[in-house]
Amino acid sequence: MHPIIALWSHPRSMSTATERLMRERGDLDCLHEPFMYDYYVHRARREMPHFEAQDDHPTRYEDIRDMLLARAEAGPVFFKDMSYYVMPQILEDRAFGGRLRNAFLIRNPIASIASYYKLDPELTLEEIGLAAQWRHLEGLAAQGQTPPVIRAEDVRNDPQGIMAALWRRLGLPYRAEAFDWQRQTPEDWAQVEGWHADVSQSKQIRPLTEAELRQQAENFEAAAAEAPHLRDFLAHEMPFHEKLSAHALTPETPP
Repeated sequence: MHPIIALWSHPRSMSTATERLMRERGDLDCLHEPFMYDYYVHRARREMPHFEAQDDHPTRYEDIRDMLLARAEAGPVFFKDMSYYVMPQILEDRAFGGRLRNAFLIRNPIASIASYYKLDPELTLEEIGLAAQWRHLEGLAAQGQTPPVIRAEDVRNDPQGIMAALWRRLGLPYRAEAFDWQRQTPEDWAQVEGWHADVSQSKQIRPLTEAELRQQAENFEAAAAEAPHLRDFLAHEMPFHEKLSAHALTPETPP
């Protein structure tokens, strides 16, 4: 049996750029948010903007799971997804959970909430996503797993070092070629093209600057002035970010 690697993230957490690093390795069959179809299409929790669903994609949790298992018969699989799409049923699905090598990606919600609001002003508290990630991590810990956590800010500041640490924990060899993006934009990104224009056009991870951090804070203040409930969202989600961050990996020297 080949491994199935799952990166559990939250919206606007730099997860697509991190997914791009995994794709550029060249040794994984990669999927982009397959369980999105269960949440937004099958269960129709709400209508997701900038999303053009593929007609041939499975929509039920069980069918998506079975698709992943089938693809893992041919080779190792990687997928990036959101914990809120699958909680709590994925913790109850112990057979499938036992096949996964799980990891978590987080970003400061000051940045992620403002970025999300810009693209989708109707975002819900559940879609901020950090609370579901924490419940997911806690559930896996109760089952005896200790999944690694990485921070988007660390990926920006030291992509080689943090990915070296993550890949070691996931049992993957280091691949230097993953950091120079030469492959074409993945076809399955077309279904959510409006969300990922920047990373689709990029060729590598850019360092995080102090000016950008200041701009993130300013962007949140501007968004919260327009939509004051975003401050409540931030107050709710920040403690979960802090709990998750306490488990974050530190960069390692690449081999």
